[in-house]
Amino acid sequence: MTQIVVGENEGLESALRRFKRQVSKAGIMPDVRKHRHFETPLEKNKRKAKAIANSKRYKKRFRN
Repeated sequence: MTQIVVGENEGLESALRRFKRQVSKAGIMPDVRKHRHFETPLEKNKRKAKAIANSKRYKKRFRN
């Protein structure tokens, strides 16, 4: 659980900036996006196959 303590003389903008930084470091947003809706097994396999193809393409492109 990510939380911040707002200082007495701290502005809302800086507190929000610190909160966003902690959320991004904790990796919460990708997890939220992943669990946003139910994914069927077919969709899951397609997503994984696409990720594998992209990684192979990237490795092939930058190997030489």
